[in-house]
Amino acid sequence: MSNILTIGYITEGTTDVRFLDNIIERTFSEAAMACKGVIEVYAPQHIPTQKKTFKEKVLEAAEAADQQGLMVLCVHTDADDSSDAKARAERIRPSFEAVLQSGHDNICKNLAAIVPVQMTEAWLLADEAVLLNAMISSKSLRELGIEHTPESYNDPKAKIIEAIRSVHQHKSKRHRQQVSISDLYGPVGQQCDLEKLRRLSSFQKFEEEVKGSLKTLNYL
Repeated sequence: MSNILTIGYITEGTTDVRFLDNIIERTFSEAAMACKGVIEVYAPQHIPTQKKTFKEKVLEAAEAADQQGLMVLCVHTDADDSSDAKARAERIRPSFEAVLQSGHDNICKNLAAIVPVQMTEAWLLADEAVLLNAMISSKSLRELGIEHTPESYNDPKAKIIEAIRSVHQHKSKRHRQQVSISDLYGPVGQQCDLEKLRRLSSFQKFEEEVKGSLKTLNYL
């Protein structure tokens, strides 16, 4: 008989949902393969949050996760910096401590942070082949002006938008397909190689937190 794993998550923005939904499920599914026995990973559930402080959003989501019978809550916030240190110190750590110290019994205390360096779009740059395919480009990222490692860009979203524009500006109207960055999140999240994401320090940290949450459940 297999054990089950139910996961909830919150994100900063709506576009993040389309990308991270797939990444969360795939990361937990891979980690579950190392667990004792068979673990059935259910599709992650996005938990909508109100416009409150970050700490209030996490507390609200942790209560909602418990009400929905979810076993792990993933919390996403962009670093908006060249390191995740500030975001973890000022947002993640205080919020997680508030949940763990909460006097409520009905609250999910099994938490995992997702903190991409700069922003989620840096993760979209990890797998060049998948991204180019989603952009319908025969050019390389270097030819499109993306020459450095994903986490080195202050605004990876702007770089992707600029690359999309470069891909399609030289095509005739007849062969031009309207692709926007919003079209990329779902396909790239589904298809990108997790091994390539593992080159990014921020994803490595998320994966460690995933394993930690499985240990909390005595699955790993």
